[in-house]
Amino acid sequence: MKVSWLLVLLAPASLCAQTQPEPLTLPSVEVVRTSILPGLGTALQDVPANVQLMREEDLRRQKSSSLADYLERNATSVNVNAAQGNPFQPDVSFRGFTASPLLGLPQGLSVFQDGVRVNEPFGDVVNWDLIPQSAVAGMQLLPGSQPGFGLNTLGGALSVQTKSGLTHPGGSVEAQAGSFGRRTLTLEQGGSEGDWNYFFTANGFQDRGWAEHNPSRVQQLFGKIGYAAAQTTVDVTVTLADNTLEGTQTLPQSFSDNFRQAYTFPDRNSNRLGFLAVKASQFIDDRFFLDGNVYLRRYRNQNTSSNVNGDYDGVADQVQATNDQSLIEQNSYGAGLQLSYLGDIAGKKQQLVVGASVDAGAARFTQQAQDAAFSASRDTTGTGAYSLLTDADADNRYYGLYAFDTVTLDERWALTLSGRYNRANISINDRTGSAPGLNGDHEFARFNPALGINFNPTSGLTAYASYNEGMRAPTPIELTCANPLAPCKLPNNFLSDPALKMVVAKTVELGMRGKQGRSFTWSAALYRTQLQNDIQFISSLGAGSNTGYFRNVGAALRQGLELAVSDKWGALRTSARYAYVEASYQSSFSINSPTNSSADAAGNIQIRPGDMVPGIPRQTLKLRLDYDIASQGSVGLGLNSSAGQYARGNENNQGANGSAAGFSVVNLDAHWQLAKDVEAFANIANLFDRRYANFATLGRNVFTGPNNSFNALHPRNEEFFGFGAPRGIWVGLRYHWL
Repeated sequence: MKVSWLLVLLAPASLCAQTQPEPLTLPSVEVVRTSILPGLGTALQDVPANVQLMREEDLRRQKSSSLADYLERNATSVNVNAAQGNPFQPDVSFRGFTASPLLGLPQGLSVFQDGVRVNEPFGDVVNWDLIPQSAVAGMQLLPGSQPGFGLNTLGGALSVQTKSGLTHPGGSVEAQAGSFGRRTLTLEQGGSEGDWNYFFTANGFQDRGWAEHNPSRVQQLFGKIGYAAAQTTVDVTVTLADNTLEGTQTLPQSFSDNFRQAYTFPDRNSNRLGFLAVKASQFIDDRFFLDGNVYLRRYRNQNTSSNVNGDYDGVADQVQATNDQSLIEQNSYGAGLQLSYLGDIAGKKQQLVVGASVDAGAARFTQQAQDAAFSASRDTTGTGAYSLLTDADADNRYYGLYAFDTVTLDERWALTLSGRYNRANISINDRTGSAPGLNGDHEFARFNPALGINFNPTSGLTAYASYNEGMRAPTPIELTCANPLAPCKLPNNFLSDPALKMVVAKTVELGMRGKQGRSFTWSAALYRTQLQNDIQFISSLGAGSNTGYFRNVGAALRQGLELAVSDKWGALRTSARYAYVEASYQSSFSINSPTNSSADAAGNIQIRPGDMVPGIPRQTLKLRLDYDIASQGSVGLGLNSSAGQYARGNENNQGANGSAAGFSVVNLDAHWQLAKDVEAFANIANLFDRRYANFATLGRNVFTGPNNSFNALHPRNEEFFGFGAPRGIWVGLRYHWL
């Protein structure tokens, strides 16, 4: 086998661009990353999972406001909610598992940018605003508890690959403006000279928000310098971001006549990122391929939030509200090394991969609070000085050793064997000296196996079956808030850290996919993921409160069905994606939810096996039509339909009015070539201006006085909603050159 043939495996897939350079004359092969580092990739026909591959040209055509928005519109089994009230801070759910920027929300998806895990070490959160969309060359969404992707891969892994000067030569400048005062400007340029190549992009986004008090300012910069010789490649990338995002919180149902208003404010997040990564690969000979990476991330989050004082009684406690400020300063770094072998072992063609990785992080968390009062417009005014509540350090060390082997049994059968040993060490230290129970060292370790079989009777048909296991270690945020006798306030008022158990996921998946002719493709998958030692935030004051503690609540289940089909008839391209997701608790436990109509006298509700997990719609349907108008342009139409979902606080599914209704939203985009190098485009979100909520929680409305003024002595139990954005229209121009 020659090196040139190995390069075929690295060619950019038509649906999933890779970052390794290769001669453009070689044929392309659809390959999938089955571990953190790309390696040689695995041919799609040999991957025993319903992997979804997404192209950069579709991101560019649809002009989604963020990666999360694009995933919601296009990926099977993905839904997004507006719990934080800002388009760049969504909770993204896939198969009932979440990747969210919200501290304290159980995370079940791992996310990677060019092989670097971007789940932040402090809380495993994913800040979607820190991934520059204009730098994305392609994405793959690999489902299941894939051990090759390490910690937190309970339900799946999202791998983002960025552009290079080889894959995206030339440049462009793009400007867009429209509804909500939105203005965007994007610049990119790529090229190569000899063995060297480069790419950079800068992106600026600013709007006042569709609701009151939820503006966004996003500034992102991405740069890559690459070296590509016959057998060696090196990429050095830098990602910078400086973003300010404001949210509006959920609104009680009685406020829904004006769904643009804020419940309380301000609520502001400022995110800053400096991210340096170096990736290198080397062909040792025609059988062995070595690749590795090192990285350094510097992340800073400053949060300001307004909160109702749940202890207000008007007599002994006359403090209406608190202003909370928190600061996370985090350094994370890591490295990975992977060796791939492509050849025969015991007379069978095999692709064997062995590797190791280490990810480390050091974070300092501080929190302070200030007594405050509400104005007539429900913003908070401080009435006292800030007092320090928390000052703590958290150190993470994550280690992994893994092996992956794809064995070609014959022309039709392929066997996949893999496993990964994970070890997580977490240390927490109280800097104030007032919370000695907080100090502690925690260690979690486990070997996670995987097994898959693929049957390819023809070149256009694949059937597969797989079993895999994954784990998630409790995060510092959970470990420091696990004492029911000392509930804390999120983002966190650290007090003590009783031990929690790691979460273990075991997934079985059966599926088929096929291709007929040049354009017709289809897929179908059944899956079942069983969770052990699932972690739940137990609120001390009900679902509307951020005061409580974390605990292991036993078993949980995610299972479902995925169907997808796409085709092209002349100038018309079509696709349809349907998902059924059943997320349920499988153990009995009780939580405090006094605003639930079925709660007992103490305000508690009992969860029983089979009760559905809130916030996850059972069914979603996504349809997409694209029509090319000769060579002049195109028009795209997308429909997203979602079934209803239970509200948080209604975990027992028994509360009256404890759910959000289903909805359907239509989006439209169009492109027109004005000249050879000039393109005009338009994008309409929520074309028919539907009023809908994609999130709900039970809570206590304390603004029941005249004109919705503060009246905590006569609160009203209500359902609170996170509303989707109304119709928005944007137009823009793009000028590009080679």
